[in-house]
Amino acid sequence: QVLLVESGGGLVQAGDSLKLSCASSGRPFSTYAMGWFRQAPGKEREFVASIGWNGKITNYADFVKGRFTISRDNPKNTVYLQMNSLKPDDTAVYYCAGDGQVCRNYVPSSGYIYWGQGTQVTVSS
Repeated sequence: QVLLVESGGGLVQAGDSLKLSCASSGRPFSTYAMGWFRQAPGKEREFVASIGWNGKITNYADFVKGRFTISRDNPKNTVYLQMNSLKPDDTAVYYCAGDGQVCRNYVPSSGYIYWGQGTQVTVSS
């Protein structure tokens, strides 16, 4: 059973930073791409960032480029999302997601088949 557990969310002020973590278990972590998504109240879930299976390829949504950084530590089976210069519009539940196919660098949103329970990020103005 694949399990993804996010942590690191919280309440911060605009301009602050947060680092989210997602611990994976139940399958060989290093062979799968990982992603972060978010869902704000009343809005659809949207893609935030992804990182390929070997960590060499990353992709970001335009609205986080230059502010967020995704990374992975394969020996620790963990993917991270460093969020800097946070804005009130970044307020959402952030979800970690795992690819369903091995060794990919680019994953369509439909390709993520494993999801964490989410962690709340709230940015006050």
